[in-house]
Amino acid sequence: MRGPSSSHCAAAVRIGKMVRDLMDGEIKAVLIEFDPDGSLATTHESQGSDMGLFGGLLGWDATDERLADSPRAIQEAGINVKTEITPIDAEHPNTYKMTVSNAKETHTVTAISTGGGIIEVIEIDGVKVSMAGDYYETLIYFASDKDRLLAYLHENISADEIHILRDEATQLVEIKSQGFFDQETLSELRAKFDIQAIKEIAPVLPILSFQNIKVPFITCAEMLSYNNDKNLKLWELAIHYERSRGAITNDQVMQKMAEITVIMQNAIHAGLAGTEYTGRILGYQSGKFQAQMENRHLIDGGVLNQIIMYTTALMESKSAMGLIVAAPTAGACGGLPGAVIGAASALDLSQDDVTKAMLAGGVIGIFIAAHATFAAEVGGCQAECGSGSGMAAAALVTLAGGSTEQAVNAASMALQNILGMICDPVANRVEVPCLGKNVMAASNALACANMALADYDPVIPLDEVIQTMDEVGKMLPSALRCTALGGLSITKTSKEIEKRLAQNDN
Repeated sequence: MRGPSSSHCAAAVRIGKMVRDLMDGEIKAVLIEFDPDGSLATTHESQGSDMGLFGGLLGWDATDERLADSPRAIQEAGINVKTEITPIDAEHPNTYKMTVSNAKETHTVTAISTGGGIIEVIEIDGVKVSMAGDYYETLIYFASDKDRLLAYLHENISADEIHILRDEATQLVEIKSQGFFDQETLSELRAKFDIQAIKEIAPVLPILSFQNIKVPFITCAEMLSYNNDKNLKLWELAIHYERSRGAITNDQVMQKMAEITVIMQNAIHAGLAGTEYTGRILGYQSGKFQAQMENRHLIDGGVLNQIIMYTTALMESKSAMGLIVAAPTAGACGGLPGAVIGAASALDLSQDDVTKAMLAGGVIGIFIAAHATFAAEVGGCQAECGSGSGMAAAALVTLAGGSTEQAVNAASMALQNILGMICDPVANRVEVPCLGKNVMAASNALACANMALADYDPVIPLDEVIQTMDEVGKMLPSALRCTALGGLSITKTSKEIEKRLAQNDN
């Protein structure tokens, strides 16, 4: 992805693309509504929601180089965009409500961003739905003959799920499948039934879901039990999970992670080479660190100094709209790769070693995603940098050849150390204190990895720590959960920087 925040920018791109499909690619006007009590009311512009949403409405991907120019591009496309902050009874802090129209039709869509670029469309035209962008979705708006239409669909099409959805004004069939229908089937549907419209919404996630998915484990305790008679490394267990979840082969899992790792490495190199971006708070920091490290002007930190430099470089690439990987989020994209790639570089380890370590870190992310959250708007920065630190700790143990149990223990200790971390972006930008928190996450991961390799006792099992992290996040006041309404966000200096950046943008 590109952009400052995955829960804002990458998620918004995906929501925008699904809305574009609902409109058959023809959009003339968009009303966007954000709830005043949610996080997007204060962050939609500065953290990339507008940029991402406009790009998605234009049909662009989250990796598109043009994203930073999407506000201008959507105007040039003749699409009238209006944003309002108004009560919409949103239950989730990252809720988008949109009314989209062209000369022929108008639709309303409500969607949420749940963290790390993951989304869910929860309502279309007043009808409750659940669309995560992991299926080919066909929506059939119909006026009558519900039972006959359903019977025809069950008999003549291949689908994972078929749902009848309705409210007082709208009734439709939602069909989740592995592909869209052929034109002959669509023509027959229109000929046989009173069809008002058929909408095809393409998946926006790289791995599709399918009927009756069964994964080998979804908690750490289940994973360790699964591994009782197998004695697999954590990275091997990751492959077992991913091949079941995605119906792909071991080699495909390894290849995909290797590709992801290369993107991370390229982002680090781009950061070290120097980046510039208008409206950024911080300048070129990683180059300063590198120069001082090479001149031996820093306290000798060994591997840690390499990790600090790489984490900083990756965060600088992110802030310059470079191509990055949410790990697990954009705001926390530096800690995991900075720790793993930095350590591997310092220790002269192989690309294969790095790939396996990243897989190991991913397993910890699976447990967090399933039982807590990656969204700072829901759980504070412990959900982002904290999660990244736990993932990195397990990855570093794997990189060092430690056992599965040691890797899990490292993750538990790392998460324990970061419970309660708030999210308070300076000037409402994802730079400060985000950089320092990413460095802290990576440093904490290194310490906890070595503690685990020395067989320190984590005391609290990982599953219980993740549950606690979720509970603690919900206890944090909303002002400290990425709303820029508390903490460092409201300091005098922060407000002065925010004002200056706003003047420069204008």
